[in-house]
Amino acid sequence: MTTLNGKTALVTGGRTGIGFGIATALVERGARVVITARSEDKLREAAAELGEDRAVGVVGDAADPEHQRIAVETAVERFGSLDLLVNNVGGTERNGRRLVETDVAAYRRTIEMNLVTALTWVQAAWRGWLGEHGGAVVNISSIAGKLAVPDGTSYGTAKAALNHFTRQMANELAPGVRVNGVAAGTVLTDFTRVNVEGREEKVVGSVPLKRMGQPSDVGAAVAFLLSDEASWITGQTLVVDGGRLLHNR
Repeated sequence: MTTLNGKTALVTGGRTGIGFGIATALVERGARVVITARSEDKLREAAAELGEDRAVGVVGDAADPEHQRIAVETAVERFGSLDLLVNNVGGTERNGRRLVETDVAAYRRTIEMNLVTALTWVQAAWRGWLGEHGGAVVNISSIAGKLAVPDGTSYGTAKAALNHFTRQMANELAPGVRVNGVAAGTVLTDFTRVNVEGREEKVVGSVPLKRMGQPSDVGAAVAFLLSDEASWITGQTLVVDGGRLLHNR
């Protein structure tokens, strides 16, 4: 198993779903983790499940610069470093509209949530540790950024931009900091459940490996990209989708 012994990671949106799956994978491989979310009680529960000696939660709005600063400082003060950053926070406002009909304010919010927030977290981590000491970053993207579908609109556009952000940031922060991404397919979480329930057979039928993804599938990929085993990989977005993109529809 990939080892992350002695490393400290910060996982945004780490309370549940893919974020918690990533945090779990990192702890299993020896890392200490700081996870963030808005709900204090549930965040405390998640940290306790990960192990109070290995994890701590920091409550706040992922887009708030003050929250970002506190989370970075918490990692350094509690565990002595901040070697790894996982930009997991994202999402969209589902409105079922085409781009020509979409609400522009909602479009901006989706871009902010998926792209601008990733930038400001990298900036905070760079100022707080990575700039001086180096490390690695993984941005959580989606295969929606590689497909043009009727209900993809703002989310797909934001994730496509995040993929380029990953390349751009990797080029700018080398050689001290590696930056990669993971483009996830349909992973069963609270976020995706609304789109999957009642359509499980159709969804699985579009995946060559014949199952939906689990948060642990993404967690394992992220752990590899953050590890020294991936020390000659940067600027890449790894597709983890059970082969879904092979169908290209």
